[in-house]
Amino acid sequence: MTGWFSLTRLWALFLKEFVQMRRDRITFGMMLGIPIMQLLLFGYAINNDPRDLPAALVATGNDPYTRAIVQALEVSDYYRFTTVNSSAAKADQMLVRGEVAFVVTIPSDLAVRMERQEKPQILVEADATDPAASSAAISALPEIARQAFSRVNMTAPEEQRGLEVVVHRRYNPEAISQYNVVPGLLGVILQLTMVMMTSMALTREYERGTMENLLAMPATPAEIMLGKVLPYLGVGAVQVVVVLVAGRLVFDIPFVGSVGLLFATTIIFVFALVLLGYFISTIAKTQMQAMQITFFFFLPSLLLSGFMFPFRGMPDWAQVLGEIFPLTHFLRVIRGVMLKGAEWPDVAASSYALLAFVLGFAVLALLRFKRTLD
Repeated sequence: MTGWFSLTRLWALFLKEFVQMRRDRITFGMMLGIPIMQLLLFGYAINNDPRDLPAALVATGNDPYTRAIVQALEVSDYYRFTTVNSSAAKADQMLVRGEVAFVVTIPSDLAVRMERQEKPQILVEADATDPAASSAAISALPEIARQAFSRVNMTAPEEQRGLEVVVHRRYNPEAISQYNVVPGLLGVILQLTMVMMTSMALTREYERGTMENLLAMPATPAEIMLGKVLPYLGVGAVQVVVVLVAGRLVFDIPFVGSVGLLFATTIIFVFALVLLGYFISTIAKTQMQAMQITFFFFLPSLLLSGFMFPFRGMPDWAQVLGEIFPLTHFLRVIRGVMLKGAEWPDVAASSYALLAFVLGFAVLALLRFKRTLD
């Protein structure tokens, strides 16, 4: 008769489970690491009201009105002019490449028109592919302009009616959120499925007891790696077609760029993901551990890539961390090609970064691969 309940047995089972959990270092690390990571990212990195956004200034005048409006825009903390006195063509190219979020064009005869009591226009072109990133800065424009000109004219801001601020929301005039979300969703879906499936490539062999047969084959580590990951490229290609067709037919997402360029960069992105998954499979000992490591990589990538929150709204250190994830660079490519009609020179930097990920993950996976079961 063992009795209905024993605190001694309960304490023994508790200690057994605690010791077993402590021995599983990956699981134990996830339990401690994920809450800390979420706290730091949501507390310090995530910002839904981005400020200090890069802008290009197209202005040849140096009159008091021009200086006042430029100074007022910078003092507002929404705009940071990284390029001053740029040409219209160069500023437009910077907007396409995503190097600036705004292009502010001030006419050279602004002061003359103001003195004639005419109604001059200041053009502000905004990259509206991510409406959340530019909405606050755009909303503040009229008041910023009135405050600036009131200081020059020595009048009250509400009396400033001699200036018109024209806002041109480029690439997404109606600020439709699906234009930003659906293209990015392609990268998120590919990342989750490709990394997770390939992260179980070797751990599945260990758990099924077939790893010894695989090692006995006259194949090099590179051949084994490619044989494991190449089939998933086909799966990724199918996912790309499904998401793009659904985005066009269901959500009416515009596609103004080159289909060939998009597919070429997408294949590079998928190749980087499957190699990352294969690298994870060389670290994990079980499929459960592989899934845990995948989610540990997936969470910060989702938060810091610019998919859920404006990338430029994050502090500098968070943007630097975001650059180490392939998803960050792929989002720039797919949004640039689909919404802006970007060409190869515009997405070359991000494409080369994806190629670097392919090479890096391949080298790491080959270095971690073991020819023995030990």
